[in-house]
Amino acid sequence: MWAGGFWRAAASAAPLGRRAHSSLAQLKGLLEVELEGIQGSGLWKHERVLASPQGSHIHVDGVSGGILNFCANNYLGLSSHPEVIQAGVQALKDFGAGLSSSRFICGTQTIHKDLEAKIARFHKREAAILFPSCFDANAGFFEALLTPEDAVLSDELNHASIIDGIRLCKAHKYRYRHLDMADLEAKLQEAQKHRLRLVATDGVFSMDGDIAPLREICHLASQYGALVFVDECHATGFLGPTGRGTDELLGVMDQVTIINSTLGKALGGASGGYTTGPEALVSLLRQRARPYIFSNSLPPAIVGCASKALDLLMDNNTFIQSMAAKTHRFRSKMQAAGFTISGANHPICPVMLGDARLASCMADDMLKRGIFVIGFSYPVVPKGKARIRVQISAVHSEEDIDRCVEAFVEVGRLHGVLA
Repeated sequence: MWAGGFWRAAASAAPLGRRAHSSLAQLKGLLEVELEGIQGSGLWKHERVLASPQGSHIHVDGVSGGILNFCANNYLGLSSHPEVIQAGVQALKDFGAGLSSSRFICGTQTIHKDLEAKIARFHKREAAILFPSCFDANAGFFEALLTPEDAVLSDELNHASIIDGIRLCKAHKYRYRHLDMADLEAKLQEAQKHRLRLVATDGVFSMDGDIAPLREICHLASQYGALVFVDECHATGFLGPTGRGTDELLGVMDQVTIINSTLGKALGGASGGYTTGPEALVSLLRQRARPYIFSNSLPPAIVGCASKALDLLMDNNTFIQSMAAKTHRFRSKMQAAGFTISGANHPICPVMLGDARLASCMADDMLKRGIFVIGFSYPVVPKGKARIRVQISAVHSEEDIDRCVEAFVEVGRLHGVLA
């Protein structure tokens, strides 16, 4: 009797097994077609592997000799700063490798609270809250604050993390044309029927290097009773006289309500993000922001590194002055050579090329000449607007800048971009 039951079960299981195999085969076929399409269109993204710490001079796996790095978000050169590294090592020794817990269970240490207080002081805000990344900060912010009674107005070229965060919330969604204040005003007029109105913008748009017109945005927000949210990932630490960001640069620190930013770029380059603003808002995020509630705390070593990076920045702003001068040098030399460089006077310097395959091939040829840059194409940027994004760091020397320009000129002539 047992044997009969066994064989009946085995027989009935066989078709299920065949269906599962068929479903897997179907999935593999679909994925292969999709991947072949990406490769065929020239949009395939290759991950080059570093064999050294992050810095202006690096080693790339499989490439002989040293390489000049012009594509990192290491704006102040603090990713491998000896004091930052030592602070991380000390935090690791004093507080362990990690918390194995989210913040509200048993994952909050004194160093987390100290860093949050330091971030709030740095931005001259009431309070701050740490997240695993700024992507998580953006994912948690909009959903926690905005309801179906509210409205959010977003620049059409905002970062993917802002777009995804807005998608998660139930507010009415308005998208205004990039940097177009007339369109923003029209959308604000349309949104007057809602309870809260929140204008959301990047401070600096990472693919184009252009800066949001915060003076005009804040003026319109005041006129139409809206709050202002700014993502400062590509501004914190180096824009403005003391590196406070776009709001300091444009003189509107007292008019921007909420700032989200990162510890993973200028401030040590490891990981982590944060929201800073009114204390009541930060308290609400601790209660409702899902990435905060359901994620592990930031590891102590990362907290230690970021805290030391902030100390170095607040003690000495020569980093900022050095980077500004080098940014001007690169942009002026490239434009004089005949390249089109997008954006304002920002260390993000997009070399506009248009064609995705051209951008990828030129980046490969730059690497052969000892310069590490990356071509960006759809879906990271719009179709037909491929570019090589160059990023200047305070630790690049003038000789590094000149060598990069010389390589671009050589490669540009090789590919017919320059005459």
